[in-house]
Amino acid sequence: MLQISYIRQNINIVKEKLGVKNFGDLSLVDKVVSLDEQVRKLKAESESLQASVNAASKEIGMLMGKGDKASAEQKKQEVATQKTTIQNLNEQLSAVEKELHDELVKLPNLPHISVPKGKTPEENEVVREGGTKPDLPATAVPHWDLIKTYDLVDFETGAKLTGSGFPLYKGKGAKLQRALIQYFLDFNTAAGYTEYLPPLMVNEATAYGTGQLPDKEGQMYHVTADGFYLIPTAEVPVTNIYRDEIIKENEVPVKMTAYTPCFRREAGSFGSDVRGLNRVHQFDKIEIVQLVHPEKSYDVLEEMVLHVEKLLNTLELPYRILRLCGGDMSFASALTFDFEVYSAAQQKWLECSSVSNFETFQTNRMKIRYKDAAGKTQLLHSLNGSSLALPRIVACLLENNQTESGIQLPKVLHSYFGAETIG
Repeated sequence: MLQISYIRQNINIVKEKLGVKNFGDLSLVDKVVSLDEQVRKLKAESESLQASVNAASKEIGMLMGKGDKASAEQKKQEVATQKTTIQNLNEQLSAVEKELHDELVKLPNLPHISVPKGKTPEENEVVREGGTKPDLPATAVPHWDLIKTYDLVDFETGAKLTGSGFPLYKGKGAKLQRALIQYFLDFNTAAGYTEYLPPLMVNEATAYGTGQLPDKEGQMYHVTADGFYLIPTAEVPVTNIYRDEIIKENEVPVKMTAYTPCFRREAGSFGSDVRGLNRVHQFDKIEIVQLVHPEKSYDVLEEMVLHVEKLLNTLELPYRILRLCGGDMSFASALTFDFEVYSAAQQKWLECSSVSNFETFQTNRMKIRYKDAAGKTQLLHSLNGSSLALPRIVACLLENNQTESGIQLPKVLHSYFGAETIG
């Protein structure tokens, strides 16, 4: 959530930055500022009247001490009238504060100065590429065919058990999932991240804290009887671990990692973009989250990008890093770098990770703070990244490493998988 004090002091800058994100209703900024003015006016009136009541109460005591009961009774009547007015003002204040909050949470985070303008993924900036694209034979096939050949995933039975987009991993397919999950967690914990295993359902306050609500309620599975939501990513429960807490400055940065299944309703509807593992409703992902000092968050963002890049290099996959344009960024992000791996058989790039800095947008919602050297309470910055999401990694590992004798796995996975090939 944006800080109202910043909006109030920088109305034109806020509108300009929201324009970079292609936010459609800039009049909402004016409405928020108007509501804020009403809140401050009502507070001032209420506080002024309360000060008058306090002064009059002292005066009543003095008059009673002098024996001037008539003047004291008159003052009491004035105080009673003022108290009724204060009550009415406070009721108005509560209503306007709620309206201000309800409108304020509709505003997305402001983009960093480096975010390029643009509306579509085609306008994202390629920062750099790494790895080598394999030269596959003409007989190479996409991963959905390889999955059938080596009996790794059963989409039909998954659909029978739940529905389309819920794959059933089996045999070596299940073993590969487990190997990747363990390797990714080991890679992250070796870099200083503490591992967590969070709940897979969260309440409304938790979903609100990271910006999933009210922006993405249609993308989450809702357990209506209990008001819980199946998590779309481990970012949601993990970041909320420190909700409503003040962290000691010497304990910052806080570095967390977690493996969870992830659940997303928006899995697409047609074409090769959603075929096989390209887009599913349930998938496994390992997340990294950091809570950091505001002055260091963009250095940490670069550190996290390099961390994910190093992980992809160990998997020997060709990749590229994109700086997302304003129109392709998430509601809560200030700056996002996407990682895509190259699918040689499909001849296309597939997103496998996003690394983002949210600055104070999430921590303001969750009230995650620290005390600076002067003892003043300040908001921390939050960052997160996929490290990594498995489906498209698996798709590219299968496609890019297919040979006549089987799937040749990268060396780093041999000990985790217990073999060098899937065959």
